[in-house]
Amino acid sequence: MKKTSIGGQAVIEGVMMRGKTIYAMAVRNPEGGITLEEQNCTGLSKKYKLFTLPIFRGMAAFVDSLVTGTKIMMRSAEIAGEAIMEEEEPSKFEKWVMDKFGDKINDIIIYISVFLSIIMSVGLFFMLPVWLGGFFKTVIPTWGLGVVEGLIRISIFLIYIFAISKMKEIQRVFQYHGAEHKTINCFEKELPLTVENVKTCTRLHKRCGTSFLLIVMIISMIVLFFVQTDNIALRFVSRIVLVPFIAGISYEVIKWAGSSDNKLVAMVSYPGLCLQKITTSEPDGSQIETAIAAMKKVLEVEGDDSQKIEEIKK
Repeated sequence: MKKTSIGGQAVIEGVMMRGKTIYAMAVRNPEGGITLEEQNCTGLSKKYKLFTLPIFRGMAAFVDSLVTGTKIMMRSAEIAGEAIMEEEEPSKFEKWVMDKFGDKINDIIIYISVFLSIIMSVGLFFMLPVWLGGFFKTVIPTWGLGVVEGLIRISIFLIYIFAISKMKEIQRVFQYHGAEHKTINCFEKELPLTVENVKTCTRLHKRCGTSFLLIVMIISMIVLFFVQTDNIALRFVSRIVLVPFIAGISYEVIKWAGSSDNKLVAMVSYPGLCLQKITTSEPDGSQIETAIAAMKKVLEVEGDDSQKIEEIKK
């Protein structure tokens, strides 16, 4: 199979595909057509050489994905519901904020959203397990607390994924998530990007963000096993400080798994692929068309494979 570095993300009523230099987002608008937008990829790795190195590039990718992900989610929601938004009159507070901050308001909202997302994620997946794990410190040795925390962390993550999968709006996103994966898999199989060909491909992929998050949980268990202290304050601080390092290692694992095919990779990827059966759903033809539109735009702009591009245009 052809390997590609192109990745993607499901958004509100659409799909974003990200290449090396640009990302393209295709969203179904209220009229039923596809609105296609592209932006240059910017991030820490393009500004600082440090973040092109192993581990550090994973830290940069983690931060960039949060910022870009929040930005495109907001934009996709705007496109998908633009007819409704145009009819709504801004409140007095909204008018004051727009007058005060002007064009910078969107950036401010994005960074506040990212900050709150990080706080909530660290609290839910790192701080809460530390607190719950503290109840076991009288019955297990100190070295075992990290393992208990890891198991609690994975349990919280699985419960969270299962709970949101029951939401109707999230089920639509999961369908577009499936369309994204199937489209990338179709391209990697070197088949022309048509709805019929994409439908035959699997909706699971080793480089999925869901797999990345599960790898983060597992890597954190391994790393934090070596941070042996029963002082609750030190445990809290160490978990926060080590989050970027854990994300960096997890990125390298996912990158390696996505570019290799052997039994060890299959073993490492298996749990994440199983979890994707929840976080992806079979898409319909219109959702696949949206994912194909985003993929084609990236390929056309970046010239990933000129021969392949000519095939997919047919």
